[in-house]
Amino acid sequence: MKTAGLKYIFFACSLFLLVFVLLLSRNAGISCDEVIHYGQSVAVYDYFASHGEDKSALNTPGTHLKYYGQSFDNIVTILSRWFNIEDIYSFRHYMSALAGWLTIFITALFAVWLSGYRSGIFVLLLFAVSPTFIGHSQNNLKDIPFALAYISGIFFSLKVIFSEKTISYRDILLLVLSTAFCISIRAGGLILICYLFLFFFVSVTDRKIRTGHFDLKLEIIRLIIIILVSAGAFILGILLWPFALQAPVKNVLEAYKVMAHFPSTFRQIFEGQLIWSDLMPWYYLPKSMLITIPVVVFTGLLAFLLLSKKIIKSGKVLLYSLIIFTILFPVSFVLIERSNLYSSWRQFLFVYPAIVLVAAIGFGTLVEFIDRKVFRWLLILAVAFLSIHPALFIVINPRYCYLYYNQLVGGLEGAYGNYETDYYYISQTEASEWLQVHLKEKKVESAAVFATSSVDWEFRNYPGIKTGYLRYEERSMHDWDYAIVANRYIQPAKLKNKIWPPQNAIHILYADDIPVGAVLQRTTKADYLGFKALQDGKNDEAIKYFEEALKVDAHDEMIFYNFARALYNNGRYQQADSVLKAGLDINPDFEPILMYLGNIAAYRKEPYLALDYYKRVIEANRKYFEAYVKSAELIAGEDVGKARKLLKECLAINPKYKPAISKLADTYRKSDPEIARKYDEIAATIK
Repeated sequence: MKTAGLKYIFFACSLFLLVFVLLLSRNAGISCDEVIHYGQSVAVYDYFASHGEDKSALNTPGTHLKYYGQSFDNIVTILSRWFNIEDIYSFRHYMSALAGWLTIFITALFAVWLSGYRSGIFVLLLFAVSPTFIGHSQNNLKDIPFALAYISGIFFSLKVIFSEKTISYRDILLLVLSTAFCISIRAGGLILICYLFLFFFVSVTDRKIRTGHFDLKLEIIRLIIIILVSAGAFILGILLWPFALQAPVKNVLEAYKVMAHFPSTFRQIFEGQLIWSDLMPWYYLPKSMLITIPVVVFTGLLAFLLLSKKIIKSGKVLLYSLIIFTILFPVSFVLIERSNLYSSWRQFLFVYPAIVLVAAIGFGTLVEFIDRKVFRWLLILAVAFLSIHPALFIVINPRYCYLYYNQLVGGLEGAYGNYETDYYYISQTEASEWLQVHLKEKKVESAAVFATSSVDWEFRNYPGIKTGYLRYEERSMHDWDYAIVANRYIQPAKLKNKIWPPQNAIHILYADDIPVGAVLQRTTKADYLGFKALQDGKNDEAIKYFEEALKVDAHDEMIFYNFARALYNNGRYQQADSVLKAGLDINPDFEPILMYLGNIAAYRKEPYLALDYYKRVIEANRKYFEAYVKSAELIAGEDVGKARKLLKECLAINPKYKPAISKLADTYRKSDPEIARKYDEIAATIK
């Protein structure tokens, strides 16, 4: 097809995608990250509105949000305040979708610049069947804008550095804005400045090798431009970032260090196990990408690789090499650094546009390589066939398309219980909408609605509804009438054995026939009343309540745990043992019960049984630090070396766990008092 026809198709597809992503965002759910980032954006707004007097944006010990520039969140909040937009989250979702579309469009223009409109069209098509990216484009105002800034920065860097003609002032301006935007979202955006200098020195070397000529004057001009671009981008990048404004160089570098090793850690389902994010196997990131990126994209990458000789002959091998470098370098860096990664590869969405770019050029080159028209149509049909699986997922699950898993793990059904699904708590929005209708139909005007992530916004117009937070496994310990629960932090065994959602679920939300969220209705408060009685030392009363609760719900392991505690307090040891073991039948890895059984065994002078329970606790949760110390206490008498090794394993994960340091000191108390004294001094510095 002629260039004019391809150009028409390119812009028509671009317009279609814009409409598509904006329409999808209309019903987008509110993510757990959105809630806290919106709160931080309000604090940032108040900081500037008060001329720096309100410093709440700088005080974020729990969330660490002061280290994020999060400029896109801040800009959206500023606009919503200026224009008195009341439906904050709908506006946020439209803006997120717009950022997603701009990412797609810039990447497509990048492909056009490199390889023509055919490759640009393939970029648009591959993005259209990329459920993870499309899903995050609905409500992710952090990672999607960062992806936009990253690919834009690379695009305009290459255009400025490798321009054989006069450098365009427009490209320089767009490069400054892209780099500034990237820095303003995350301190990691500084990488674009590093790329800029790298690209410059590579281009100088390349021109010298190809032409044998070195135009010193021209290269000095380019270098001056790069320095000015970098300085301008840095200054612009911190204008909406209160923490950076306090000490621009020092605090931006500090933010980068914090982001490279994020202090908050989370338990994630990976390969059928709950694992802490900072203790994931090294291949967590590449495997997460491998099983969630559509197969059709990998096919395009394969085409690029197989046609590398033809691509080399195009004279653009250096450009392609640098683009591939911008994909591989950040991924390799975090693998080497063993960075704290979680939520699948959400934090690495910024490399996906370049991946799509390379895949699209692979397909575009393959079409050009095939001479016969019939084979070109067969290729197009093959691409369409490979696109069916992800495209159907988007169509069937528009709100949950970010949950996509490809055929390598059997889709979402194969991933369920083995990998994270609704890690962003998107299902809670739809669950809230359903519950609002349900309460209206039942004429319920006041109720306590608790959820596994905040639903304050969803029920803001319901004055009779009290909202609150609970952890699913601790639901019996809270006073609620209805609970909204996403399937995050649910034990894999419960998911696989269909113990979740529980029997008191009155509404279940599905994606591809997989339950991702549920609305629970409390049928008795005996479990909560039993817990309150236990706290108050009223064990007889607690026992009666727990017996009543188990008649209604015999699948809540926390009820069994608290019931056993009440029984033990009353001296009914044998019955308590039976109750604890019944709790393990529901959840064999329930740490409180395992730990309790270990402590009981240790108290009864059954060290081997106790050690077995403690071992199971550590296997279930490597950060259950008390189990290390208790095990070391039992082992130290027979094998002090093994006890020390166990304590050092604990301290390798948490160097500031004082009981482990003190216990380690105890193991040296007789054999080497000087070492014991040093450990005591370390323990004394920890509060």
